Amino acid sequence: MSIFRRLPADVRKSLDTEPGERVLTFARSDDGHVVATNLALYLSDGTRVPYEEVDKAAWDEEGVRVITMDGARHFERVPEPRLLPETVRERVNSTIVVNKHVRLPGRGGVRLVARRRPGGEVLGWTFVFDDGLDPEDPGLRAQAEQALEGVRRSMGV
Repeated sequence: MSIFRRLPADVRKSLDTEPGERVLTFARSDDGHVVATNLALYLSDGTRVPYEEVDKAAWDEEGVRVITMDGARHFERVPEPRLLPETVRERVNSTIVVNKHVRLPGRGGVRLVARRRPGGEVLGWTFVFDDGLDPEDPGLRAQAEQALEGVRRSMGV
């Protein structure tokens, strides 16, 4: 199968793309097509998942599993993924501005992650606490906020 196969016109027209958004690659899924653009992953049900909102994307012989930052889970059976895994990995990684683990006093640590829309400004920071730490603990959150300020100052972000 050629990697230069064209996305069917009806699928292209059904995508709710933004101005300047362009198709990078696609693959047929059991339910239609999965399309990777320069800004988002489009699932066969029409769901648009911007890369800066992807927390995790995993590929295996069955297909792709995507978990977004808000915890939504998506699955697509993709028998022949073509260039989708590499494209999605590269596009998601391109949204990460900072990914730094910081030790907290006597409590383990927190991963500080800054994400941005491709070509855009930093949207915000996410705290990912080490296993066993309670992200709702106000004292722990205060320590994480303090660590974030130090990282922001040192990196100029």
